[in-house]
Amino acid sequence: MQKFRISKKSIDALQPTLAEYTVWDSELPGFGVRVRPSGAMSYILCYRAGRGRRSPTRRLTLGSVGAILPDEARQLARKRLGSVAHGSDPAAEERAARTAITVSELGQVFLARHVSIRRKRQTLESYRHIIDAYIVPAFGNIAAKDLTRSEAQSLHERLGRRPSAANRVIAVLSSIYTFAYRQQLISSDHNPAKGVEKYREIKRERYLSSTELARLGAALREGETTGIIWHPKKPDAKLKHLPALENRKILIDQYSAAAIRLLLFTGARKSEILNLRWRELDLERGLFLLPDSKTGQKTLYLNPATLQVLASLPRIGEYVIAGSKIGAARCDLKRPWKAIVTRAGLDNIRLHDLRHTHASFGVTAGLGLPIIGKLLGHSQPMTTARYAHLGDDPTKLASLQISGAIATALNADDTEGFGA
Repeated sequence: MQKFRISKKSIDALQPTLAEYTVWDSELPGFGVRVRPSGAMSYILCYRAGRGRRSPTRRLTLGSVGAILPDEARQLARKRLGSVAHGSDPAAEERAARTAITVSELGQVFLARHVSIRRKRQTLESYRHIIDAYIVPAFGNIAAKDLTRSEAQSLHERLGRRPSAANRVIAVLSSIYTFAYRQQLISSDHNPAKGVEKYREIKRERYLSSTELARLGAALREGETTGIIWHPKKPDAKLKHLPALENRKILIDQYSAAAIRLLLFTGARKSEILNLRWRELDLERGLFLLPDSKTGQKTLYLNPATLQVLASLPRIGEYVIAGSKIGAARCDLKRPWKAIVTRAGLDNIRLHDLRHTHASFGVTAGLGLPIIGKLLGHSQPMTTARYAHLGDDPTKLASLQISGAIATALNADDTEGFGA
């Protein structure tokens, strides 16, 4: 066994052989240089993990010769030996760090073993988007056990311009770590999302008035008959190859138009309408029996307006709203919806607002919130309560009575207080 003080001069004198060998430092026990047949050399530390001669021997690579100087390697070896004296096992810790699951890997396990099994397809797609678009780019290569609350807070703040999105990212991150702890993928209940203060979100409430509905209907009819003329985003732009006016028309296909009308007439969610199957139709009882929705099994009631829309549709494949491929459901309504609301001058209207509009007309007509909730498929009464202010609830009636009494007193013709 070769022993001498490891220095730059002594290392330069080392030559590779046909077999790997190690030379040890004459001053610091366990500190040495490993020489491979290729000529590559690295500093190593040999120690016992525990007390007593029966403790297992560990060998830890400190770094490559050339990457760090001999004195730096010696100091690193002393530091590691110091931690060993206090009960640590640096080699085991580094091995665990190399094999520790990363945030990216943990996210994929979470999707495969939890979300895809216990949540609906739309939820799976939403979670996957958040993980791939926000969490992985920010923390993907970090060991899951090392992610800190400060780092999670920093990501939340960077997304602060979109409070809802920022809060959703933190919620998904929290769910990932809750799952990891329960599945023993991390050794503690460490959750970097815990304690991150969420942004205050303002619920968006937008309903179409009767006038707006008329404009929407007119644009819808124009789109499915003559077509809606599209205009460049920058009207003053000099477009050399802009088609003639008669060639710049967007024709709304009958299935897209039908989907929009069904959303209004039923108050259903977009995914429920786009995934309707003809086999779920019960014409005798006037129902669509949905086997699955966001809140489980659900019944859509077919009013005369809905039945008229269904009667106008050719049955192509199993889906009511046929997609571009035969036998496939339509994925979205973004392009036709954009054309229609732009033509109607309703650019601030979302497709989901048709569901709110359906509910608002029901509440305004005097229907009770429990009935509205059942029609919409709400699982919690509090979800429907957002529409309470639209009806003649006791609070609204009280406000009318109080303001009426005050207005009467305020407008009374009493001049006695001013003198004759």
